[in-house]
Amino acid sequence: MTRQPVKLLVCKLAVPTIIAMVTTALYNVVDAAFIGHLSTEGTAGIGISFAYMTFIQALGFFFGHGSGNFISRALGARDTSSASVVASVGMITPFLLGLLTVALCLPNLSALSRLLGAPAEVVPYSNDYLRFIVAATPFMMSALTLNNQLRLQGNARLGMVGIVSGAILNIFLDPLFIFVFNMGVSGASLATAISQLFSWTLLLIGTFRPESVHIKLRDFKPSWKVYYEIFRGGLPSLFRQLFNCAAAVSLNYCAALYAPEGQEASAVAAFAVVTRIMMFVFSVVLGFCQGFQPVCGFNYGAKLYGRVRESYMFALTVSTAFLAVVSALGFIFAPQIVALFRAEDPDLIRIGAVTLRWQCAVFPLVPLCTATNMLFQNIRMTFPATLLSICRNGLFFLPAVLLLPLWFGLQGVQMAQAVADVFTFLLSLPYALWISRKLKLLSQN
Repeated sequence: MTRQPVKLLVCKLAVPTIIAMVTTALYNVVDAAFIGHLSTEGTAGIGISFAYMTFIQALGFFFGHGSGNFISRALGARDTSSASVVASVGMITPFLLGLLTVALCLPNLSALSRLLGAPAEVVPYSNDYLRFIVAATPFMMSALTLNNQLRLQGNARLGMVGIVSGAILNIFLDPLFIFVFNMGVSGASLATAISQLFSWTLLLIGTFRPESVHIKLRDFKPSWKVYYEIFRGGLPSLFRQLFNCAAAVSLNYCAALYAPEGQEASAVAAFAVVTRIMMFVFSVVLGFCQGFQPVCGFNYGAKLYGRVRESYMFALTVSTAFLAVVSALGFIFAPQIVALFRAEDPDLIRIGAVTLRWQCAVFPLVPLCTATNMLFQNIRMTFPATLLSICRNGLFFLPAVLLLPLWFGLQGVQMAQAVADVFTFLLSLPYALWISRKLKLLSQN
């Protein structure tokens, strides 16, 4: 971690992480693609359920990044006993919180669907998808934690194997349950739940490898000190994902509210499709930026600030160049891309294509905030990390999606994410320049 060339090391760690992130996003893309061949309401139902998935991710990433960041620095300082305690507390706690969530949500699926913004005609489809996803919540939460713990230890390949194996299984189970067993939306949900359980099992097995920090029941020693360490390292991720959840719910409500009469399901489904497209593309950027996080944590702990800065600039440059190319293609071929999910609904294609073009127009601005946020998170600058984490889908998106439609109607909803991304970039830029200069000065001392 402290000797190999930085760019080679980041790429080495980023490749398995990108694969893991892309395949995680693939769960939602595959479900939407298969269900899109059945009905617009089914596609909208999956879109409604996405807000619940972001809630799962909020807690999974919170405990995964919070404990993983501590583990990374503890291993750099050769404090393996503390790393083991934090790893065990960080993994078992979200599993227990997941069990509590199941007890609260499973008996109240219709109320949950309406809370997440489902129009009346979409509620039955949303319930069908939520049923098995809710039941699998403990495994999904703690699997996200395990994957991030392994990645931040420098064992990204183990995490990749667990995530990719589950995604491949999901691709085979989806058509089997949806079409062969004629389970429809419920089949997609059951396939995802089984696949996530399979991933969780493989990830847990990965923690018992000699090179990994082991998860042990005897090391489950929850204390204020341990949770404080997790809180400090995971707070930016928690805020980011909770705002993602709020953004998803707000988008569902506004899409249905401002859609032309009779097109509510098409509008909700269109935004669901675009969200999955952008999430799939952005997962590559997240994976690459996360590849520099272990490098950042280890080298910051070793006070090799020049290597920290080099890894940050490399991640930022590559991510921006990648999104510039992909966004140009997305802008040009927007109708064709959206039609891959539901070619039978021209309203969905029309609404989705406009939305996709708005987002592609400014998408290359996003990596600046992402990479800078991850850098601050790893070096424990909690306030700027938290501030940047809530900008894109919180501080700027929520006002945009609630206010712009008052003047522009449905187009205001379509342009809200692009407006939020521009303001997020403008806020991130001075932070990026400041931390880059600071790291350069530290490396010269």
